[in-house]
Formats: sequence, structure tokens, C-alpha cells
Amino acid sequence: MKVLLSIKPEFADSILDGSKHFEFRKSIFKRDGVEKIVIYATMPVGKVVGEFDVGGVIALEPEKLWEETKAHAGISFNFFESYFSGRDKGFAIRVENPQRYEQPVALNEVIPNGTAPQSYRYIN
Repeated sequence: MKVLLSIKPEFADSILDGSKHFEFRKSIFKRDGVEKIVIYATMPVGKVVGEFDVGGVIALEPEKLWEETKAHAGISFNFFESYFSGRDKGFAIRVENPQRYEQPVALNEVIPNGTAPQSYRYIN
């Protein structure tokens, strides 16, 4: 099963160039069996730019999550702390085998209505 994630362009680039090994989320998929993440780089890019395999999901309280992931988080501690402020739990999706598409794809070619997901969306 695949999930489409909206990711800021700078973080999408870091994932696809191999320097960011975790994608952080406040909430995670409800369904089991998500094996691949398709990356929608938000505006100003506004295109589907690549994908990666899910190497697992770490679910911990933010302080422990940072300790576990900080070496390859691809974000600053200040950004991490601000993002998870007030949260009891955070999630880190482990990035494996990132692949940048040769040609970015229009969103409406991936999902019928072409509307970017706020968090995530299951796709075929």
C-alpha cells in the first residue's frame, strides 16, 4: 500500500538526496501495510517528486524520539521541538531507498481531484 505525503520542498530534497533519514509526523497512518511513501513537494514546487520505502515507524514521546533520530533527522532541534510542542507522542517514518523522479508529476495524475493532502492520503 502507498501513501501520498505533503512535504515541504527543502525536506523533500533532503530525503531524496539521502541526507534526511526520517520524516516526522504528529499523526500516522491508521491502516497497516504501508510500504511506500510518495512525496508531494508543497508549493512553490507543487509536484509529486519521488518516493521512498517505509523502513518502519518509530513512535515515542518527543524527547526520546529526538534522541533516537537526531543523527539523521535532517532538521534542527529547534524545528523539531517547535513541531512537536505540546505533544505526548511523535512519529518518525524511516526512509529507505529514496528515488527522485526524472520528471516531477502533476498531482492530478496521482490523485483524481488533484488536491494535496493536509497530512496523508492512501493511493493505489
